[in-house]
Amino acid sequence: MLALSCVFIGWVAILAAVMILSDAAPGAIVILPSESFIANLPDGSAVIGGGAGWVAIRSDAPGLGQALYRAGGRLVLPAGLPGCLPLPSR
Repeated sequence: MLALSCVFIGWVAILAAVMILSDAAPGAIVILPSESFIANLPDGSAVIGGGAGWVAIRSDAPGLGQALYRAGGRLVLPAGLPGCLPLPSR
């Protein structure tokens, strides 16, 4: 159980680092946003979904991860990445 917990925490940490260090993701999932998060969204950002404890954001602006942390995101994870293996074109 400890090994599984460590793998999960490491996976989330890598995803969070991707959001902070790169602009690879076209969107983000913000876990447990602050009360004023939506009001502080950076220009050019749009809320595209949400639920209890999370909000999905889309933006083409550079530095999205850092901007979402400044807006009050507690944990910002990438969304919309194709993954390790790109899908074949049809």
